[in-house]
Amino acid sequence: MCSKVICEICKKPTWSGCGEHIEEALEGVALEDRCAC
Repeated sequence: MCSKVICEICKKPTWSGCGEHIEEALEGVALEDRCAC
């Protein structure tokens, strides 16, 4: 299961885990507000 974490580089939300539950982990976080590192 994936979970939301904060990127140490850009300080924006990203995910950690298997990669199959990214949308659930980042629910409510707009695409432009997510980490792109």
